[in-house]
Amino acid sequence: MATFKLQIPAVSKESFGFHEALKAAIAVSAFAPKTKVEGAAPCNSVRLTDAKDASKYISDANAIVSYLYWKNTNLTAEKFLSVEHKLLDWDSLNLSPLLIAADAPEKRQIVLTLLDNAIQNFKLDASVTPANVIIFADVYSLINGPEELEPFETLKSFYSKFAAHPFFQKSLNLAIEKTKGQTAEISSEQIPISEETRKLRPKIELMQERKKSGVLPKPNSRNILITSALPYVNNVPHLGNIIGSTLSADVFARYHRARNNTTLYICGTDEYGTATETKALEEGVSPKELCDKYHKLHKEVYDWFQLDFDFFGRTTTPKQTEISQHIFNRLYERDYMEVDSMTQLYCEEHKGFLADRYVEGTCPKCGFDDARGDQCDGCGQLLNAFELINPTCKLDKTTPVKRETRHIFLSLDKLQPQIQEWFQKSSKEGHWSNNGVAITDSWLKEGLRPRCITRDLKWGTPVPLEEFKDKVLYVWFDATIGYISITANYTDEWKQWWKNPENVKLYQFMGKDNVPFHTVIFPGSLLGTDEKWTMLHHINTTDYLNYESGKFSKSRGIGVFGNNAKELGLSPSVWRYYLLASRPETSDTMFTWKEFITRHNSELLANIGNLVNRVVKFTTAKYNGLVPYYLEDASVGSGKLKTELVKDVNAILRKYNTALEAVKLREGLRIAMELSARGNQFLQDNRVDNKLFTNERQKCADAIGYTLNLVYLLASILSPFIPATSDSIYKQLNAPALAIPDEWTLDLLPGHRIGNAEYLFTRIDESMEEVWRGKYGGSQK
Repeated sequence: MATFKLQIPAVSKESFGFHEALKAAIAVSAFAPKTKVEGAAPCNSVRLTDAKDASKYISDANAIVSYLYWKNTNLTAEKFLSVEHKLLDWDSLNLSPLLIAADAPEKRQIVLTLLDNAIQNFKLDASVTPANVIIFADVYSLINGPEELEPFETLKSFYSKFAAHPFFQKSLNLAIEKTKGQTAEISSEQIPISEETRKLRPKIELMQERKKSGVLPKPNSRNILITSALPYVNNVPHLGNIIGSTLSADVFARYHRARNNTTLYICGTDEYGTATETKALEEGVSPKELCDKYHKLHKEVYDWFQLDFDFFGRTTTPKQTEISQHIFNRLYERDYMEVDSMTQLYCEEHKGFLADRYVEGTCPKCGFDDARGDQCDGCGQLLNAFELINPTCKLDKTTPVKRETRHIFLSLDKLQPQIQEWFQKSSKEGHWSNNGVAITDSWLKEGLRPRCITRDLKWGTPVPLEEFKDKVLYVWFDATIGYISITANYTDEWKQWWKNPENVKLYQFMGKDNVPFHTVIFPGSLLGTDEKWTMLHHINTTDYLNYESGKFSKSRGIGVFGNNAKELGLSPSVWRYYLLASRPETSDTMFTWKEFITRHNSELLANIGNLVNRVVKFTTAKYNGLVPYYLEDASVGSGKLKTELVKDVNAILRKYNTALEAVKLREGLRIAMELSARGNQFLQDNRVDNKLFTNERQKCADAIGYTLNLVYLLASILSPFIPATSDSIYKQLNAPALAIPDEWTLDLLPGHRIGNAEYLFTRIDESMEEVWRGKYGGSQK
């Protein structure tokens, strides 16, 4: 079989030469796909040349279509000519002159009427024949958009069905590529969106597929171990709890996964201690039943907020007992434990010693009448339960009595030199948050003292000493070891994470009130074992998120708790965005419904939502849902606008990565919004509208092609913060999840088919401020 070379001239979409090039390109794609296709023909028309003998060629588009079809079928000449020649003659003699002259709407209407009648008369069925190829190319080149075919039912049906043939998109891309013309609207209702319709940059870096279990550190990789403070099991987390640890850690974990770093994010419920025993008594259930109930509730809340833990465990497991007792024994053997007597408050009503937090009274420092035995929420000072004025048992409101009991103390004073040395090194290398440094430094400067690590309870990890077998380990010695035991419940190879300091960096997230337990007691316990542990690299803390003008209070029904957020019918992305944009990184912040609604409407909707919806809808309407043939070289075409965009985007991307690496999450989100705003500005600077599409096709194609690629990058850098929104953008772009890069590249190539537009956000009416404030202002139960 003969081999051919097709040459296509460099012409614009508006010229008759593109019409001829499209016919030949369809014929090649449909009938002779092995034909070599070149651009820049020696004249302003297509030319099909014998690859072995350049003197043999055909330069008429209709003849090329017919020739390629006949050479690649088994039809006899008589059968081929029986129908085709009549239509081909009509096209060449009657239609072609009219096509060239149809330079006004009324003239196009005349020609379309002739075409509609011809399809009926010749009984064309949109099968792939030379006549149909030619007629389709005629129609495609004649119309400005499929809406012009509405009055012509037969023609519209023929056009739509032919456009749905799988080879057509390839041929259209081929014609565009070789002529440097621009795409126009075609009907694509029957063309499926799939991987086959994607055109991506060959060396594009995508997010690696996530392992569902057994994530372990890798050699020659950044191995990131992330924990968030274990939420206490006896209540529902409120918005301040969520942003304070779990959501913040989730963003950081998602960021490193999107950078294709080996990442493990561990969390779980903290379930032992006096508070659990007391709450169980209050609800009339066993401690285990209480923990089962609240563990499930916590997990449901975090799942709804799209917190993507690798493993969400709990501290009431055999692994917790095993590892906690091992650390205890090592410390005991190495003389870092001592026995002493202490006086505790005891409730004679329910016959139990009271945890500090379960003693209530008046603060001796500020007079606040609802202080707890461990801390005053009025002035923020740490307290001793014995300091409270008029102390009462939180459970039954009786006055507790003092009782003496023997306990084991961790000798933090002996461990202080090791803790001090480690703190100085780790806080500098890990760039700890200011709160973490200040609080730890104040503890060390004051001088560490032995701290009681046992309690007179039954619900807890048993003390592994015969003399103290009726006592359990204090939750604040025991709970932080939960990070290790939860990892051990995730993988038997847990030591690869927790005893691998050379290859693993540990990042821990929490509220500021948890700092000393993670920077003094937990590391001191590990150092005292004289074993090789993965120690804290970076601690990231938050201040408090308050509600409107006061505190969150479950008992008073004040504020939004985790199980309330879903009630409003808003996407988790809306809540994640607001909490992260308001994250209390350097001081306390306040949740207000006014700001919540304003940020949604002016930032999410007006910035991100507007950009994505505008460019996707324009691409669908004007380019048939295809990325147009944009000029990738930023200096060509509308050069200054593109060059400035590339420069600005890369500067934004560098700032974003710098902020996230430094765990400045609120700043990282603000920078991501800068990228979205820059995309809106780029569309505005190019004045993208119907007029630009009609009069400056290349400038319009450049603006849309670059903006679609910017939106693809935007989906990537937003994914740690608002993953559901990113997933929707990926779906609309018909593109896989993109790894967060160091430098911006144009990854969606011309001819890539995008998906359908869908709204990311819908406006919230400002009147809802009063409705929601009333609902969550103290009346809820």
